[in-house]
Amino acid sequence: MTHATAAGRFITFEGIDGAGKSSHIESLAGWLRARGHNVVVTREPGGTDLAESLRDMILHRQMDAMTEALLVFAARRDHLQHRIEPALAAGWTVLCDRFTDATFAYQGAGRGFDYSVLAQLERWVQQGRQPDLTLWFDLPAAVAARRREAVRAPDRFEAQDEAFFERVRGGYAMRRVADPERFVVLDASHPPDEVWAQIEGAIQERSLW
Repeated sequence: MTHATAAGRFITFEGIDGAGKSSHIESLAGWLRARGHNVVVTREPGGTDLAESLRDMILHRQMDAMTEALLVFAARRDHLQHRIEPALAAGWTVLCDRFTDATFAYQGAGRGFDYSVLAQLERWVQQGRQPDLTLWFDLPAAVAARRREAVRAPDRFEAQDEAFFERVRGGYAMRRVADPERFVVLDASHPPDEVWAQIEGAIQERSLW
């Protein structure tokens, strides 16, 4: 699995459940398409038929943290091979709702799973592939919980308590410290139009194209 030599760019959207990232991914896709870019919008776990089947298991079946992590990386491997890498090789921009930062945040910080095992899986599965830019929608767990309650019934992750989501938030913070150039931190507590202004500013500032 090699990095694209074309102009493909890989942008990931990260944050705890309820942070609002998913509502902005299509907005960015439209913004980029209006400027002549070919765009793929995808998600993790998911993005391929196999990965979507694994996603359903991860979200709705009870399992321990190791099983969860292995399934997440299995889904990621298929997603990379069959969707992300081909699109990047063709010069397309890939916008992905979650990627490996979420695994370190949720399974690592949230579930307390061994970071060294996650790091080894990351090396095996991704073979060096990392996003060009990660937009982290940062939001206190209590605020995110109120947002989730207002819009949907919870899945197995969304039903976790605030302490779990604060640990997840801390996991994202650690990933940012480890790779600060890749991350842009967005204050997701603001209204959607103000969050969008932060996204637009970050994309223009980075000059990825």
